[in-house]
Amino acid sequence: MIVVNKRIPVQPEKVFAVLADGWNYAGWVVGASHIRRVDSHWPQVGSRIHHSVGPWPFNVQDVSCVLAVEENKLLELEARMWPMGSAKITLTLTPDTEGGTEVQMAEKLARGPLSLLPEPVQAAMLAPRNTESLKRLADIAVHRDL
Repeated sequence: MIVVNKRIPVQPEKVFAVLADGWNYAGWVVGASHIRRVDSHWPQVGSRIHHSVGPWPFNVQDVSCVLAVEENKLLELEARMWPMGSAKITLTLTPDTEGGTEVQMAEKLARGPLSLLPEPVQAAMLAPRNTESLKRLADIAVHRDL
């Protein structure tokens, strides 16, 4: 499992509000390029974001599905990009003593050919991408008017 962390200087409620708005997904997830539809009950367990991954015209249309959720604390997703595979992603939000949020993003390539790559190779691919994703999440959470 590849894990990255970022402190965001807003309360967990503000960070979770970004995650709970599925239309923001392509704004903070590196690689997601277009949101086609968000299930009306997002982010409840089983709900999906229907998205494209990758650059046009080579993008793949697929979905990300909620596996678990605890409002203002946790969002666990299965992010798919078939035929390359899927990943289990867990975002954990922990309030800090200064009114901010420590966000941990853990990802494991779960199925498909990419999951067969050795963990050091996976880490070389995922850690920089996920670090950038958390930077984008922070920018939206900090600058979004709620």
